[in-house]
Amino acid sequence: MADSRINTTQPHTARIWNYWLGGKDNYPVDQAAGDQIRTLHPGIGAYALADRQFLGRAVSHLVTECGIRQFLDIGTGLPTADNTHEVAQRIAPESRVVYVDNDPLVLTHARALLTSTPEGRTDYLDEDLRNVEAILEHAAKTLDFDRPVALILLGVVIFIDDDSEAYGIVRRLLDALPAGSHLVLSHTITSPSMPDVDEAVAFWNENGTPKLTQRTPEEVAGFFEGLELLEPGVLSCNRWRTEETAGVEDVAMFGGVGLKR
Repeated sequence: MADSRINTTQPHTARIWNYWLGGKDNYPVDQAAGDQIRTLHPGIGAYALADRQFLGRAVSHLVTECGIRQFLDIGTGLPTADNTHEVAQRIAPESRVVYVDNDPLVLTHARALLTSTPEGRTDYLDEDLRNVEAILEHAAKTLDFDRPVALILLGVVIFIDDDSEAYGIVRRLLDALPAGSHLVLSHTITSPSMPDVDEAVAFWNENGTPKLTQRTPEEVAGFFEGLELLEPGVLSCNRWRTEETAGVEDVAMFGGVGLKR
């Protein structure tokens, strides 16, 4: 039975993101909005891809260099290639991953596609980022909160417009995790050097759902307060631990990885 929350008459961010990444889990209304946004900001597809590749590099680093075997991925989005559990379990099959999203289409696909290796576990929670206690309670059924966990928040805190609430949510999630845990976060930025991004976001907020909030690079770095930032810090996602950065232009999605001591 179709989920009554799936609205095919209004563009939705998860489906547009899927469209930009070359996926098929979207509708004409999403494609039209995606094309309009791409007209306003031609580089939008590049930063969707940069964010996805940042996820792969961050997860690989955490598994291989930091020994992380547990991941709490909130704001999963529609499954594509190299999802968190695929990257982690390819390196360490015993890795455990809990995905959280509140989009009904994401939920439908997650149940079918987000499977696990026999040695590890993959679970999915249909929940809103704001419901921190519910997320933690459910995640504890799969993850051991006495051992380090990587908290992944890619392009999701942008949907919390109140700054104090946004920082507070991230802090409450981190407070529940032990020392040795990491935060992986990316966020759409606003910058005088990227005026077309502001125009594209304004179009989205007038036509799409859910509405999003931009923050400056400095405000994005604020989410890592109290953590030990891994090099090279908070910067354009396509520059985070990439081998070749010469001639690479920044994208309007900044991210970083921080360690909780």
